[in-house]
Amino acid sequence: QAALNPMLIAGGEGSYVWDYDGNRYLDFSSQLVNTNIGHQHPKVVAAIQEQAALLTTVAPQHANAARGDAAKRIVELAPDGMNKVFFTNGGADAIENAIRMARLHTGRRKVLSFYRSYHGNTGAAIAATGDPRRWPNEFADDHVHFFGPYLYRSSFCATTEAEETERALQHLEQVVTFEGPGTIASILMESVVGTAGVLIPPPGYLEGVRALCDKHGIMLILDEVMAGFGRTGEWFAFENFDVVPDLITFAKGSNSGYVPVGGVIISDPIAATFDERVFPGGLTYSGHPLACASIVASIDAMKEEGIVENAKRIGTDVLGPGLRELAERHPVIGEVRGLGVFWALDLVTDRATREPLAPYGGSSPAMVELLGEIKKRGVLPFANFNRLHVVPPCNVSETEIKDGLAVLDEAFGVIDKHYTGA
Repeated sequence: QAALNPMLIAGGEGSYVWDYDGNRYLDFSSQLVNTNIGHQHPKVVAAIQEQAALLTTVAPQHANAARGDAAKRIVELAPDGMNKVFFTNGGADAIENAIRMARLHTGRRKVLSFYRSYHGNTGAAIAATGDPRRWPNEFADDHVHFFGPYLYRSSFCATTEAEETERALQHLEQVVTFEGPGTIASILMESVVGTAGVLIPPPGYLEGVRALCDKHGIMLILDEVMAGFGRTGEWFAFENFDVVPDLITFAKGSNSGYVPVGGVIISDPIAATFDERVFPGGLTYSGHPLACASIVASIDAMKEEGIVENAKRIGTDVLGPGLRELAERHPVIGEVRGLGVFWALDLVTDRATREPLAPYGGSSPAMVELLGEIKKRGVLPFANFNRLHVVPPCNVSETEIKDGLAVLDEAFGVIDKHYTGA
């Protein structure tokens, strides 16, 4: 902690924030990939103010209009057969409660999840997480990890997407077999893996996982905390695929983090388990009126302003092509992948060996220099290990994207010297 020297943010608007010295930064991080509707959206701010004047807080055992309206908006976006929402305070406790529901519904204990994943920093959520933050925090029981698809660094010696899908599914089925299908409550995965690399499932993979779950009575939990609410150009990231989960967790993008909130969207069979049975969960601030009012305003604004459609168009027409052009000019960019406004650059020292620009679980002088050069030029970056994530708000403009890409181009020009390949 002694090394921390945080930027002092004075304010923000749209895709920008600024510090107390008046320096403006184009936010290509969306903070922690959550300000999907941008900073200080006036409709959401007004809704919070109006709700604060009406009912600032209320205990979760009491119904209130804001909570009902928020649940209605969310259920209308969800697949058929998912008609209840359990509100939490954020993404991690959404994961906690989804796991709890799956365990109680099935009477089983084990949770299977990717090594390359992040699900939150509380008990079961961090145990389900794959990255190094799990290592000092493994106090929850019955968590098993497996390798998901990642063709660029395939764990299965695959050379095509079809091979990667087939072999990754074979691997998962073996894990299920050896763990004992009757002991597994849920398979938990991010619809599109976020912090661990913006890993887009290859065709057929999620559908195969769904079939495997159906075969063995395992609940499929899809984590939409980072990937949901427009980030991939769809309301939910799983809508890019032909799959419907049993439980959906959400948080960040549902209201851009203006007030802390999260939740679980519950399929009807799981919800029915608790019709006559007490669900042993709940939080003092579940369904908080200010948070729920911000969800209602966010979803309404996203619909009225075509923000989800904007994210899709920006990704297809501007951001994706622009990042691929950068890769053509800068050999340190090994792979470009993403959807909507959810992209990552896999950075390498050698394209032939795909040696990462920073080690797993750490940074490197090259990555530190890259981030410094980007920030110095007025853009806020998001990085993890050897990856630069490009994740602006869903309502970012084409001009803002092009401005940001120009900055990245300059910054990569500075650090290309760290490339050692041919």
